[in-house]
Amino acid sequence: MSLSSPPELSRPLGFRLSAKIIGALLAVLLMALSAIGATLWLSWQLEGGAAAINDAGSLRMRVTRLSLDVQRFHDGKLPREVVETAITHYDQTLAVLKRGDSARPLLVPRTAQIQLDFKNVSAEWSERIRPLGQAILAAGSGARSQSVGRFQSMTSQYVDVINHFVADLEAYNARNTEYLRYCQLMLAALGVVGTVALIYLMMLLVLNPLDKLHQGIQSLAEGHFDVSVPVESDDEFGQVSQGFNLMAQRLAEARATLEERVRAKTASLQQKNQELALLYEITAFLNQPQSLESLCQGFLGKVMAAYRADGGAVRLTDHEQGIVYVVADQGMPEALLKEEHCIRVGDCLCGEVAATPASRVETLEEESDKGCSKEGYRVISAFPITVQGRALGLFNLHYRQAIIMTPQQTRLLEVLGQNLAVAIENQRLFAKERELAVLEERNLVAQGLHDSIAQGLSFLNLQAQMLRQAMQLNDKELLDDTLALIETGIKESYDDVRELLNNFRSKLSESLMQAISTVLERFRRQTGIKVELRSEGLTAPLMPEQQLQILFILQEVLSNVRKHAQASLVIVRIKDDGSAFELDIKDNGVGFAMATVAGKADTHFGLSIMKERAARAGVALRISSHPGRGTSVHLQLPRSQRKAA
Repeated sequence: MSLSSPPELSRPLGFRLSAKIIGALLAVLLMALSAIGATLWLSWQLEGGAAAINDAGSLRMRVTRLSLDVQRFHDGKLPREVVETAITHYDQTLAVLKRGDSARPLLVPRTAQIQLDFKNVSAEWSERIRPLGQAILAAGSGARSQSVGRFQSMTSQYVDVINHFVADLEAYNARNTEYLRYCQLMLAALGVVGTVALIYLMMLLVLNPLDKLHQGIQSLAEGHFDVSVPVESDDEFGQVSQGFNLMAQRLAEARATLEERVRAKTASLQQKNQELALLYEITAFLNQPQSLESLCQGFLGKVMAAYRADGGAVRLTDHEQGIVYVVADQGMPEALLKEEHCIRVGDCLCGEVAATPASRVETLEEESDKGCSKEGYRVISAFPITVQGRALGLFNLHYRQAIIMTPQQTRLLEVLGQNLAVAIENQRLFAKERELAVLEERNLVAQGLHDSIAQGLSFLNLQAQMLRQAMQLNDKELLDDTLALIETGIKESYDDVRELLNNFRSKLSESLMQAISTVLERFRRQTGIKVELRSEGLTAPLMPEQQLQILFILQEVLSNVRKHAQASLVIVRIKDDGSAFELDIKDNGVGFAMATVAGKADTHFGLSIMKERAARAGVALRISSHPGRGTSVHLQLPRSQRKAA
């Protein structure tokens, strides 16, 4: 994008407001400087003329005194040197008047009359007065009295010449003084006129245009958009006035179309609100627990109602078979559903969208041989159902009248398809989770039955064979012993079943401490074995899965104590110091050799079950036992494996 030059740089120099103001100020400044210069020059002339008048006036005094000194010298009353000194000083004064003195200052004006007067003064002195005076000094006391008298007569005449010279100097200074007053009056007038001119200029160039702009702005603020400001100059204010008029014109045009634009913007906002409401409604619906068919059917109904579609369907893809099948439909003719209930990927519009997930909107010709056209549909659309780049299927919207679908509507339908895909994927994940839970529960039941019920039934089967043999041999003692063993086995199997039922009924809603206390109390009532529960620290809640596995391990350990340990005391210690959870179960029973148990691990399913449960809960399991010294089972749940409830 090219940058245009600022408006003031594109104007000629003479049209700029700044040039006009600077020009006026410079004119006033030049006139003021001229007047001040003339005043200074006149002042200097007056000062030099005054000094010249002073020195010229001293010539009269000097020549008069010289006349008296010559008379006294002639009478013998004054030394010659005094008269010679007076003559020398007179010569020096004339020399100063002739050359001038800028330091004082002293200046004899260069006018013709004054220069002629000064020439006469100098000539009269140098040609008549000084020679006669020097002659009298040379003659000494013998000089004639006539010479002295003539000298005095000449000096009297010479004074008149000097007076004429001084009078002309004074007249010249008087004229300069008058001129100086005129300059001062002109400076005062220039100050007044210049100030008035500058005020008028500022009014004309700045204040009046600003006032007109201010009035225009006020009119514009009051709603008079047809206002305009007169353009009376080509300077910056003229450009601003043109810009203001253009702005007012555009505001008037904008105001004229404002209502229509507001209506269009309102319609756009309403459409966006409807789209957001639809997105929120469908998202809330998809988050409700329901079957896959209900999910797809409800989704299709809401989308069709929002987009006023005449028919629609939700189709899912079976990638293994390469087919697309209908799971929900509304407004679709039976014949069309029967024909397209299951189609191959890549066939027709729906199959193409399933093969390459991309939205499609297609207008059908009236004489088209497609099934949708035969059923009276003119516009068919297909939108993919995708999640994380995987295509799960598509959904269709069919119209019997020609419509135009905007890109915004298409994008919203694609987003809705993605939301439906997430809901379908969640449904499948929930189903898999339930399946895994059932399988895990079955595995737990099998693990619970393997060692107790299975072994008990195997033992009873063996005793039944012994009973048959005793009956055949009619061995009453063997028969009694076998029946006693069978009764004992049945009782143990019954106890095992009750224990398993109690294990599966363990309440996860209780805290771990309450659950352990309940299990130990039930064990004490059933077996009569003394139980001690010791706790160190406060036990923070555990996740239900970890709590359940720890309880199952405790029940398995207590079951082994009941069956094999022959113990009279069980001590359970719980420790929770914030870093790890520990559970110790110790009994004072007969114990067993660890090496023997390790060598028969395949037949000791209870130990394997406890290890599996410990691994599932992230618990470290350690078992230690010695013959005759009881058994100890230690469970430790590290902080890194612990999950907060």
